[in-house]
Amino acid sequence: MVDETDLKILKLLQDDGRETASKIAEKLKLTVPTITERIKKLQEASVLKGFQAIIDAKSVSLDVSAVITVVASTSANYKVVIEKAVECPEVIQCFATTGVGSLLLWVATKNSQSLEALLRKIQSWPDITRTETQIILSSYKDLPKLHI
Repeated sequence: MVDETDLKILKLLQDDGRETASKIAEKLKLTVPTITERIKKLQEASVLKGFQAIIDAKSVSLDVSAVITVVASTSANYKVVIEKAVECPEVIQCFATTGVGSLLLWVATKNSQSLEALLRKIQSWPDITRTETQIILSSYKDLPKLHI
């Protein structure tokens, strides 16, 4: 179970994933071994899923980002479709959803032509009847931070 001290550690890491254990220990008035042990336990429990660099897509020539709703005629090949989404390098995140579609894909592509090619590829997956695409024009809150 996550306690108040763990939440404080998580908040600090969420603000700066490169924060050192010694700085966290100093801020929370705890020892470095205590902090490192807690971080290790949070990782082992999959509460803390990892650390990664957040890259600006446009800076690496991925100029078109979009959200794609995937609509299927049946759920018979649901697992196969999820596997295809996970394997697809343009897919940044894949969400199972309720509503019109069964999946929501956040994608990044080089340009509108590569987005069109990706849509054709997705539409060829088993039982996919259509997609609905919203191109992202601007982003005002990029970093995924949980309100904890």
